[in-house]
Amino acid sequence: MAAESAGDLVRVVALLGAAVVAVPLFKRIGLGSVLGYLAAGLAIGPYGLKVIGDPHAIIHLAEFGVVMFLFVIGLEMKPSHLWGLRRQIFGLGSMQVIISAILMTIVSTQFGVSWEVAFVSSAGFVLTSTAIVMQVLGERKELSTKRGQKMVSILLFEDLLIVPLLAVVTFLSPFESSQNSMPWWQSAGIAMFALAVLVVIGRFILNPVFRLLANAKAREVMTAAALFVVLGSALLMEEAGLSMAMGAFVAGVMLSESAFRHQLEADIEPFRGLLLGLFFLGVGMALDLKVVAENWQLILLGVLFMLTKGCCIYLVARLARSNHKTALERALLMAQGGEFAFVLFSAALSKGVIDETVNANMTAIVVLSMVLTPLILVIYEKYGAKEIAEEISPDEIDEQHPILIVGMGRFGQIVNDLLRLSGYATTIIDLNPKMIKGFNEYGIKSYFGDASRREFLIAAGLEHAEMLVVAIDNKEQTSAIVHFAREVNPNIKIIVRAYDRFHTFELYDAGANEVIRETFDSAVRTGRTALENLGMEPEVAKEIADYYFHGDRHEVRLMSQVYEPNTEFFKNPALQDIARECDQKMAADIQEILIRTKESDAEES
Repeated sequence: MAAESAGDLVRVVALLGAAVVAVPLFKRIGLGSVLGYLAAGLAIGPYGLKVIGDPHAIIHLAEFGVVMFLFVIGLEMKPSHLWGLRRQIFGLGSMQVIISAILMTIVSTQFGVSWEVAFVSSAGFVLTSTAIVMQVLGERKELSTKRGQKMVSILLFEDLLIVPLLAVVTFLSPFESSQNSMPWWQSAGIAMFALAVLVVIGRFILNPVFRLLANAKAREVMTAAALFVVLGSALLMEEAGLSMAMGAFVAGVMLSESAFRHQLEADIEPFRGLLLGLFFLGVGMALDLKVVAENWQLILLGVLFMLTKGCCIYLVARLARSNHKTALERALLMAQGGEFAFVLFSAALSKGVIDETVNANMTAIVVLSMVLTPLILVIYEKYGAKEIAEEISPDEIDEQHPILIVGMGRFGQIVNDLLRLSGYATTIIDLNPKMIKGFNEYGIKSYFGDASRREFLIAAGLEHAEMLVVAIDNKEQTSAIVHFAREVNPNIKIIVRAYDRFHTFELYDAGANEVIRETFDSAVRTGRTALENLGMEPEVAKEIADYYFHGDRHEVRLMSQVYEPNTEFFKNPALQDIARECDQKMAADIQEILIRTKESDAEES
């Protein structure tokens, strides 16, 4: 017993040691953590140092890492946001899967196998590795970006697809159906019922339960409850015929609006990371080098499968109006087979649709494709990821809010922060792709696009918006946007950033409600600070600055009524008259403030 325990401990130490050594090394040389895990698994597996002899048992256990990953992704997706992705999930996902499956089936039949075997092999390879794609997107901080969300949507559709694929395998089975086996419609009904039960539990039961546990103030109980929710929902879905990952994802979505969302994410994170790393170790160990060496055709077939699937993904992405660079990167990242292929091949083997040889070969091909993917990505990023000189396509706006903000530079950021932190939802547009990517990674949903294009503003919800904030530094575009907004939506409130007072005149004429000169507030504050440093009491300096702030804005309003764009300031008598009159009034009023302050000080003394 002691020897057996010692052997188990050796395997655990080997797993941890291999990961600790390989992952930092591979990340340091720029090959990424996924490739590090795969190499470590290959080194200690049955085809390396033979420390561990059963990699499939480890993969089965480590699949819970994928389950927990989907739960964390679900926590980031509110039901309303998920509903907004329905076109990507069922439209983009189904198109990619169907086209890929048909073409790969055609490729497979060229190797002399029956169409049934070709279909099962191709259908398994269609199911992309959720673990690899999620890990790479997480490392790149792209899970919350538009590009990342499309890939997540496709993965969700593929998770749903495992149910009908298993039903097809049963239909193709040469064995006679057992009298106890239920028809496909009954299986589908049970799956849908289980999904409905999970939604109801997540909607009405989980939040009150977590509130009670939080009041108990036992951190370990909250962690146990988080694990119970993840594993329990996964078990429910698996028993109903759906995937465990789908159950965890639905549970995460149901808790996405919970006050305990961040706590749950923190509790799950250590388990998710460890088990996901263990999964990649298992995949590396499962690569049967003997099968690969004896069947060189496997490598050719694997490359052909990846190439065919990659071309299909690229084609679908381009049809969905993604640019060349985005489509190519999606194809490279999603061209491999995934962990659900093992489930499908195992079911096909038990039903007699494929034999042991086909199962071993296809399993090796899927594992090989999973090993090749990180390597292909590294090569692409080093030699092929040059910036492509083409116009970047604008984002497709999938959410509209009452407040529309154009421009997220140093000015617009502050405006958005004040609104966002006060509880208002905003639709943000900017023309800087790096800025948009950064804000999306940070968690502030933003859209890339040119707001001077009228159709883009309409897509952003301008016609029904309550307020438009224009905070860009292009004077001509700002004026054009304000003109168009007032024309399309006469009742909208328009607040605009202006370059100077002359730009302010143009914007008032265009229909702006409020115009803020970009340096005016800071200049007034600077003048107030100068008065204080000259010895004026802070309260007096503040009163003068506040008076000047409102007085000057009133002066600009008056000037905007007589401003003539083609006439210089010093050649417009009406403008000069207003300026002199306002200057004289403000000087008299400020002197009155100073006199009143001196008299008040004299009375007190």
